[in-house]
Amino acid sequence: QVQLAESGGGLVQAGGSLRLSCVVSGSGRIASISTMGWYRQAPGKQREFVATVTSGGSTNYADSTKGRFTISRDNAKNTVYLQMNSLKPEDTAVYYCNARISLLPNWSREYAYWGQGTQVTVSS
Repeated sequence: QVQLAESGGGLVQAGGSLRLSCVVSGSGRIASISTMGWYRQAPGKQREFVATVTSGGSTNYADSTKGRFTISRDNAKNTVYLQMNSLKPEDTAVYYCNARISLLPNWSREYAYWGQGTQVTVSS
């Protein structure tokens, strides 16, 4: 089975930085991880896209990040990161890690997995 373990959330003042990490476990059965990404959900609001990165390193960002966030991945460690700089109170949300994974022996079949979420709180 596959599990996504997130870390790095916490409380930070406006203008500060946080680095989120998400480690995908189940390496013995993982054939490939095509896309990894981050989504967030603030209280009373819908979950929204933040950023994604493909296995080849192509990235995509939500307009709301305004270049403040950087997504990256370490394929050898099955880990995706989200570096968040110049944080604003509006960034306060639960951040969820997502990964599209193919498992052996069915390498051609891909399924999306989600982490438990990690709280990011930015004070004013």
